[in-house]
Amino acid sequence: MSVFLALQNNEVFRLFAWWSAALSVKMLCMAPLIGHQRFRKKIFLSQEDCTFIGRNAKVSVDDLDVERPRRAFLNDLENILPWFISTSVFLTTSPAPSLAMSLIRTFGISRVAHTVVYAVVPLPQPARAIAYFIGYTVIAYQSYLTLLYYS
Repeated sequence: MSVFLALQNNEVFRLFAWWSAALSVKMLCMAPLIGHQRFRKKIFLSQEDCTFIGRNAKVSVDDLDVERPRRAFLNDLENILPWFISTSVFLTTSPAPSLAMSLIRTFGISRVAHTVVYAVVPLPQPARAIAYFIGYTVIAYQSYLTLLYYS
C-alpha cells in the first residue's frame, strides 16, 4: 500500500488535512475582509492606490477599521504556520488518536474564534486573549511532547 493511501485512510491525518485546508481558506478570506474595509473607508497603503481609486482616497496606516482585520491576519500568520509545522512533526510520534484529534480540533476552533472576536464581531477582552492562548497552548504542548519523544 502506498504511503499516500495509508495517510488517506488515517483518521487523524484526515482531520489534520481538513483543518489545514479550512484554516488556509479562513486566511484567504481575510484579504477580502481587509479590502472591503479599505474600499469602504477609501484608505490605502500607497499613493498609487489612491490615484487609481480616485477622489477622497487617502494614504493611511492607522485606521482602526482597516487595522483590526489586518492585525488578525498577521496573527494568523504568526500562529497557523507554526501549528502546521508542529502538528506535522507531532503526528510522526504516533500520538494517541483521541489526543491528536482533540488538539487539532481545539487549535482550529480557537483560530476561528480568534478571527470572529477580533475582526468580524469584535468583543472586549479577554475573549481574544482566551482564543489566542488556547491555540498557543496547543502548539506549545505538541512541541513539548515532540521534544520528549525525540530526546
